Amino acid sequence: MTDLQPYAGRWVALVGEEVAGIGHTAVAAAHAARRSRPRDRFTLQFVEPPGGRPLPLPELMAQLRPLFAQESEPIYLVGGAVRDALLGQVSYDLDFVQPAHAVKLSFRVADALGVPAYVLDKERDTGRVILPDNHTYLDFSCFRGPDLAADLVGRDFTINAIALPAAAQTDASLIDPTNGRADLQAKVIRHIHGRSLLDDPVRTLRGLRLALRLGFMLAPETAVAITAAAPQLTAVSTERIRDELLKLLQTNQPDEAIRQMAALGLLPVILPEIAAAAGVTQSPPHHEDVLTHTISVLHWLVQIEGTLMGAADTLSSALRAIYNRLAVYAPGLQAHWRRVVHGGIDGRTLLRLGALYHDVGKPETRTLDEGGRIRFFDHDQQGAAITARQLHRLALSNDAVSHVRRIVAGHMRPLLLAQSGRPLSRRAVYRYFRATGPAGLDVAILSLADHLAARNGPGEAAEWEQLLSVVFQLLDHYFTRYEETVAPPLLVNGRDLITELQLPSGPEIGRLLRLIQEAQAAGELHTREQALAFARLAHS
Repeated sequence: MTDLQPYAGRWVALVGEEVAGIGHTAVAAAHAARRSRPRDRFTLQFVEPPGGRPLPLPELMAQLRPLFAQESEPIYLVGGAVRDALLGQVSYDLDFVQPAHAVKLSFRVADALGVPAYVLDKERDTGRVILPDNHTYLDFSCFRGPDLAADLVGRDFTINAIALPAAAQTDASLIDPTNGRADLQAKVIRHIHGRSLLDDPVRTLRGLRLALRLGFMLAPETAVAITAAAPQLTAVSTERIRDELLKLLQTNQPDEAIRQMAALGLLPVILPEIAAAAGVTQSPPHHEDVLTHTISVLHWLVQIEGTLMGAADTLSSALRAIYNRLAVYAPGLQAHWRRVVHGGIDGRTLLRLGALYHDVGKPETRTLDEGGRIRFFDHDQQGAAITARQLHRLALSNDAVSHVRRIVAGHMRPLLLAQSGRPLSRRAVYRYFRATGPAGLDVAILSLADHLAARNGPGEAAEWEQLLSVVFQLLDHYFTRYEETVAPPLLVNGRDLITELQLPSGPEIGRLLRLIQEAQAAGELHTREQALAFARLAHS
C-alpha cells in the first residue's frame, strides 16, 4: 500500500494505490491527475497526519465536505467551532475562511442545502447560511490578510486562532500558529499580540465572557491589556457593547462578570452609573456597599433561578424554603423567562438587567437622618429613570427598557407589603400588578434575592417567612387567579359609560374604568348593573 503521509494536509488523486495527482484542494489534485493519467479513473482523498483523534464535529460537516471538495480554493473551519471541538463540545455556529469568493461559496452551499443565504458584509466578502430547523449558522469569509497564517494571527485570543481543513476530521490536521491548544489545556485566555485588544476593544468584553463561559483564567498579561484597552471602548458602537454586555449577563456567573468588569476597569467606561455605586455604604441589615450588594443580588438570583429550574444539586435552607413554596409555579416562571421581547432579549436576561440596576438610584439619593442612619428615599423611582436613560443609550428596544424600568421602579413593593403587617388583600394584589404588569413576577423573585443578599442569608425567620408568603401569594394570584384579581375582564366598557351615564368621551371614562376594574378585583362588583351604579357614585 502506498505511503500517503508525505502528502499530509493535502488532497491526492489515486489510481488504484498510485498517486496520480496532488493539490491543496480536491479540484487541484483532480486536475493534476487528468494531466498525468488522462485515461484512468481516479478517486480523491484528503490525507491527514497519523495519530490524530477524531474531533466531535456536527453531522452537517458530512454534508458539507462533498460540496467543499468541488471548490477550487482550500476551505478551513476556524474559531469557536474548532475550540469547542477540542473541548469535547459540538458547536452549531460554524465559521469558514478561504482565500477569496466567500459570498459566492455561501450561496452555492445554501442552494445545495435548500436554505437561505445572506450577504453580511459585501466589502469584506462575508456571507451567512442559516439552517432554521436546527438553529445552525454557517459564516463564510475571506482570509483577513494574505494567507491563513496571517488570518489566524490577526484574531483575538490564542484559543480562537486554530484552524482545521474542512476536509479533515482529526486533531492531527489542526493548524495552530499561536499555540492555542496549550492554552486550552492550561485553561487560559491569552490575547495574541500587543494590538489584539486595541485593534478591536470589544475583545476586552469577549475575553472576559470566554473566561466565564469556559471556566478559564485570564492570563496576567491579558488582564493588564484589558485594563489598558478599556478606555477605547468609548469609540466602539453602542450596539456591539450592548450585545457583549447581554451575553455576559447570560452566563452562569453574571455576578462574577460584573465583579471582574469593575476590577478590570471596564465597568466605569460602559456602565458608569453602576460603577458609581462602589463605596456607597449602607446601614444594617446591609453589610456591603451598594455595588458589592448588587453583585451579591445577582449571585443569589442565579441560585434562585437554578432552584426553580431544578438545576441545583444541593440547596441551602433558604433555597430549600423557596423551592418548597414556589416550585409549583416554576413552569409558569420558566415560560415567562423564555418570552422574548422586541430586540431579541428573553425574560431571564431582562430580570438580570433589573437586578443589575435595582439600586442604581442609591448614590444620588443617599442621606443621613438625625440618628445617623443612612437613607435612600425615592431611590427606586430615581433609579428607574436612570435605568431608562442608560438602557436607551445602550440601544435596547422600548419594550425591553419598559420592562426593566418597571422592575427597578417596583423592586421595593414586595418588601413593603411584607412589612405592612396586614394580610395581602385582593386590592393590594391588583394594585401591585397594575403598577408592575408582567414584570411583577420578576419583581417578586428579585425581592427574595435582594433580601438574601442584604442579610447574607434569610436573616430573622419571621421576616423571611413573611416575605416568602407575600411572594407566594403574588405568584398564586398571577398564575391561578389572573382574571379574578390581576386583570379582571371589565363588566362594562367605555361606550356603556357614555351611553348610560350620559358622559362625554374623555379622560374621565378611563378613570372610571380603572376604578371599576379595581373594585372587581377587590370582589366588590359582580354584575353590569353593580358596575354602572358604582360608576355613577364615583362620577358624582
